[in-house]
Amino acid sequence: MSERIVVAGAGLAGSLMAVLLARRGYDVQVYERRGDMRREPVGRGRSINLALSTRGLHALGVAGLREQVLASGIPMHGRMIHSLDGGTELQRYSTDPGEHLNSVSRHDLNVLLLNEAEKAGVRIHFHEKCLGVEPGRLEVLNEETRAVRSVDAPRILGADGAYSAVRAWMQRRDRFDYHQNYLDWGYKELHIPPRGNGRHRIFTNALHIWPRHDFMLIALPNLDGSFTCTLFLPFEGPQSFAALKTDDDVLRFFTRQFPDAVAHMPTLVEDYRHNPVSSLVYIRCAPWHVEDRVALLGDACHAVVPFYGQGMNAAFEDCAALDECIDALAPDWQKVFETYAGMRKPNTDALADLSLRNFVEMRGRVVSPLYLAKKKADDVLHRLFPDHWSSLYTMVTFRRIPYAEAVERARRQDLALGLAAGAGGLLLAGLALRFTSRFR
Repeated sequence: MSERIVVAGAGLAGSLMAVLLARRGYDVQVYERRGDMRREPVGRGRSINLALSTRGLHALGVAGLREQVLASGIPMHGRMIHSLDGGTELQRYSTDPGEHLNSVSRHDLNVLLLNEAEKAGVRIHFHEKCLGVEPGRLEVLNEETRAVRSVDAPRILGADGAYSAVRAWMQRRDRFDYHQNYLDWGYKELHIPPRGNGRHRIFTNALHIWPRHDFMLIALPNLDGSFTCTLFLPFEGPQSFAALKTDDDVLRFFTRQFPDAVAHMPTLVEDYRHNPVSSLVYIRCAPWHVEDRVALLGDACHAVVPFYGQGMNAAFEDCAALDECIDALAPDWQKVFETYAGMRKPNTDALADLSLRNFVEMRGRVVSPLYLAKKKADDVLHRLFPDHWSSLYTMVTFRRIPYAEAVERARRQDLALGLAAGAGGLLLAGLALRFTSRFR
């Protein structure tokens, strides 16, 4: 009889992990609080579209799903910056045309992963809310029958999101560190529909940003010709969700701040009125596991704000890392979990800081002369020294360099660039990097 592993949560990370485990021959049981999204309506207005990149694609490739997912994505080659006067500028992510983001539907990707999990033999139990953990058992509540039961769970993986019930049980144990922080900004989902002929109303192959310093609007393309838009706005203040009290307030605000977007948003007022405002939270915790019995992955242990487009990619990278540790170290599950957490936690902590920093960049700095000059210098130096110089964004998004290492490499590059600035040459920056990299 195969060993049982219970996964709490059938979201993106839980479903992918279930696929990987089932393909290794484990008896995988998944318990999910929500209903089956393939058969039941999903809550409106809470999905930030996903930007799939190298780390996530690698993990999907481990599961044999990379090409299938890419077939339903839309390449985004850069940021399309929309200025207040209606002008636009495409800032390419990379000088390499093969390096781009992929806009994918969260719903469609989750459906694909659920289907693949069931094909691999995973049993998924819906409407089953995790209440807590006991040694070798998972306590669940069926939200339809209200029946509480205890299920056999010799090994438990908590992939149940930022408000994880598995982590909540771990928090009650001695010497568990937990930090939760909310931003003063929230987000609301909006919509740009397709043209009558099914084509996109604005440029298709880009992530569109309307940066306004203290707030911003973004839009990601969908296969049906629409765009999923997200407004990031402070909760309070003169330009905030609290200040937009009436339909007229909403129209005036959008007409003033995003005039070229309003022309493509015929259902703006209705969408704004009906879609909820959601909060932005980031979480750090330690340890990620309890002995050889329980471990966390994805948002349950490292929720981040979405401004580097790495939340899903990092969660998928967790799955690939845990799968790698299982391959090398199982059945010593304590060693599996210890090694996995040691690999991942320093890097997801670095990602949390990067994501906060990138919010400031996206909502304002992308139009600053200093940012544009630095980006140009990074591009030139990468062409001159491809083995020694890559921008931080490239290392995070288009490489699988550990996040913390990417931050350290970028720090050394900035030091080299500073040394070269006084000497007056980018060539000197590359040479300085080769010198400073000897002193890590």
